Amino acid sequence: MTRKILQTDQAPAPVGPYNQAIAATGSFIFTAGQIALDPKTGEIVGSGDITLQTEQVMKNLEAVLAAGRATFGDVVKTTVFLADMNDFAAMNAVYSRYFLAEHAPARSCVQAARLPKDTLVEIECIAVVAAHGS
Repeated sequence: MTRKILQTDQAPAPVGPYNQAIAATGSFIFTAGQIALDPKTGEIVGSGDITLQTEQVMKNLEAVLAAGRATFGDVVKTTVFLADMNDFAAMNAVYSRYFLAEHAPARSCVQAARLPKDTLVEIECIAVVAAHGS
């Protein structure tokens, strides 16, 4: 897999743990949005707590990526959906532990009218890994 961070001073600089764009070649993995469900019990983790929910979402994403032989280092794009944009800083504090700013993927973050099971956060990602068999 090749991965190159693209940056230009002709567009706004990132204001968090993300980059303007990533150019990548390889096999793509597109994850479904992950919410704060415990995979063993099917129950919501951290009801009403954005920090606990974001931690569980990141654990779930990590497991899905691992099933495709990928890690957070292979992620080139994330989309974060928040029930309340006022939770952005708390979500970002957890997110930034998984994606260091200098190698972080491109990211979008939006407030959604309602998320599945009334969770506070949902995150999906795109990863690029070396072509299987190479």
